[in-house]
Amino acid sequence: MNFKIDVEMTPEELRRALGLPDVSVLQQEMIDKVREQMEAGAEGYDPLTLLKPYLNNGIGSMEAFQKLLFGMMNQYGKGGRDAD
Repeated sequence: MNFKIDVEMTPEELRRALGLPDVSVLQQEMIDKVREQMEAGAEGYDPLTLLKPYLNNGIGSMEAFQKLLFGMMNQYGKGGRDAD
């Protein structure tokens, strides 16, 4: 006997259904802090240093870097920057 159940829900609805905390505010704060450090030119926050883990170790890391860029493009295409 097989059962198949399709459930349509947004990521936000799934997060709430699983009882996971909303960390979007924390995530935005962290991104803002990293951006501030990059703009201030702090040690270790230059773009090359931040991308270094994705550029090392050959093809596997390059795939991870491509996935990162693809995810960022998807968020941008979906209007990832919501107005406050």
